Amino acid sequence: MAEEMLRGEETLAVGERFKTFIENFRTEEGKLKYVEAVRRMINYEETSLEIEFKDLYRYDPLLSEILLEKPSEFLKEASEALKEIVAQESPEYAQGRVFTPRFTGLFDTVRIRDVGSDHVGKLVQINGIVTRMHPRATRMIRARFRHDRCGAEFWWPPTEDEVLGERVERPSICPVCGEGGGKFILVRDKSLYIDWQKIVVQERPEDVPGGQIPRSLEVHLSRDLVERVRPGDRVKIVGVVGLQSFSASSTLYSLYMEANSILLEEKILEEVSITREDEEKILQLARDPWIKEKIIASIAPTIYGHWDLKEAIALLLFGGVPKQRPDGTRTRGDIHVLFVGDPGVAKSQLLQSTAQVAPRVVYTTGKGSTAAGLTAAVLRDPRTGEYFLEAGALVLADGGIAVIDEFDKMSKEDRGVIHEAMEQQTVSIAKAGIKATLSARASILAAGNPKFGYYDPARSFVDNVDLPAPIISRFDLIFVVRDVIEKSRDEMLASYVLETHTNVELFKPEIDPELLRKYIAYARKHVKPRLTPQAKKLLKDFYVEMRSSALHHSSQEGAKPVPITTRQLEALIRLTEAHARMSLKQEATEEDAIAAIRIMTSVLQSIGLDLETGEIDIGIIMTGASFRSRKIMSEVLDLIKSVVEEEKGGQGCVRASEIVKRLGEKNIPEEKVRDAIDKLYRQGLIIEIRTECYKAV
Repeated sequence: MAEEMLRGEETLAVGERFKTFIENFRTEEGKLKYVEAVRRMINYEETSLEIEFKDLYRYDPLLSEILLEKPSEFLKEASEALKEIVAQESPEYAQGRVFTPRFTGLFDTVRIRDVGSDHVGKLVQINGIVTRMHPRATRMIRARFRHDRCGAEFWWPPTEDEVLGERVERPSICPVCGEGGGKFILVRDKSLYIDWQKIVVQERPEDVPGGQIPRSLEVHLSRDLVERVRPGDRVKIVGVVGLQSFSASSTLYSLYMEANSILLEEKILEEVSITREDEEKILQLARDPWIKEKIIASIAPTIYGHWDLKEAIALLLFGGVPKQRPDGTRTRGDIHVLFVGDPGVAKSQLLQSTAQVAPRVVYTTGKGSTAAGLTAAVLRDPRTGEYFLEAGALVLADGGIAVIDEFDKMSKEDRGVIHEAMEQQTVSIAKAGIKATLSARASILAAGNPKFGYYDPARSFVDNVDLPAPIISRFDLIFVVRDVIEKSRDEMLASYVLETHTNVELFKPEIDPELLRKYIAYARKHVKPRLTPQAKKLLKDFYVEMRSSALHHSSQEGAKPVPITTRQLEALIRLTEAHARMSLKQEATEEDAIAAIRIMTSVLQSIGLDLETGEIDIGIIMTGASFRSRKIMSEVLDLIKSVVEEEKGGQGCVRASEIVKRLGEKNIPEEKVRDAIDKLYRQGLIIEIRTECYKAV
């Protein structure tokens, strides 16, 4: 029936019926929905009319069937009909403009991996993430030619409702004089152009079957859809599936989609469907006084112990509350957690278990799964030579969680920009004429290996990991997981592992993983806890007391290390809010603050401890060196500067042996001096003029 209506003169019926729909469709309140929409379109000087597919189906089911089966012909006629309607309202505005009906909300959504030859020429709807974006281009849709023999100019294709394909094909006969000889000269400045852009949309992580790689689809945007989206955006696209060939003689074609409409999905975990029955189960769970313990126990139940690590994962899954200040600045609510430890201590298993219960997650490695790495990159298309922007893991995880194994193996490019992604939660790119700022509002759960294979407790945390201090300092919680030989613990661990292989039923999670995913999604979407005055006081007292302890020592022994900064205070606020969210509480109480302080104190004592003094020194995390090490580095630098300036007239360098000798007179051990020289050299504060002879930069 749909095909019959599109044959011969009956094509007009589509345009007429569409016009009738626009002019007569009423809402339940009796309003002429699309007549008002057309007037708004004119008032806002727009050229697209958004139409809900369900409205068309309700008004004219046959017309909706034609749209799905023969979209190209339908949209051509509907565009003309829409122009007539606009002309009735405003003849001047309709003059010289093309109007496009854009349909949203098709009843069926096709998975990107299922789009195939059966869909060619059909209107389909897909969900996905924009992973690649090419710069805006200008596409010629109608060419203006001049025939060199008769001098006449004409349009090609000759009719307005036809457009050029991928290539400009010159006519064989002049439509004005009828002659076939001579040249047809393209008059570029008189030809007709539109904005055009190519993007690539990839399957959402939650839509990818286990063990499969995500599939992608090339999508073409035109007119006012250009620059509508950015890499990392989750989109719902309605469009016509087409074929494109890379060579004229090839029998193989690739699929692409000509977009008709694009809707950006909300970042608030819309992919997790929560029914009324689910909501009742979630609220019932929240009333359980042991809910927090049950949530933690449901994370990687087959892994023995590691309660603190599982608690940290739970806090990360729920997250704190982001704040938007009046001046436009934003404070992140996402919690970042890092595990560093020996091989075989279940780090990767913990990460994989997290990926199974997280509502929205991107799992990758430090090297990244694409050339874009963890953040984003400007790459070059080997076929066309043009540059395009490709999103990395953190951009794709926007609004969710990025799980990154082998975090210490990240590329130099990522190391340079990941600070911004972790704190400001954006990724800025300016390269090859492409300038963009992408959102990367994701929690990071990362795991890395010690620099020397196994963690050396005799060295500081920063010396044990191959990560710069500025990156380490942006993690809210950091855990060292060591494989320590201890007979009683080893016996319990061995029994536990053996039991997991023989009695699987014993290790069922306390909460079903699917229900836990929905519980987390519900909490992140609906629960925005605020700190009670008592919780605020507790956090404030802890912060002031920690800093006062350093002040107390300084009056007796000189300057002392800073044990905590406002960065840790902000982390405490996020952890307190996350703890409250686990119980779906709208208020974060003293109990939540105490839990946050406990886990933060544990972390500071583990990785922020100065091994020489036994005091907590946040500088070890923030700068990569303890207070005493920084003091020695300062003395080495001052000595090099003074010797070169005062004794060598600003020329030459100072030998390492001379530095060791002079500072040895101040009772500074040789290994500490040489360690300071090495750190100054790696930081670029001194240069080696010749072997073991240094000068300040």
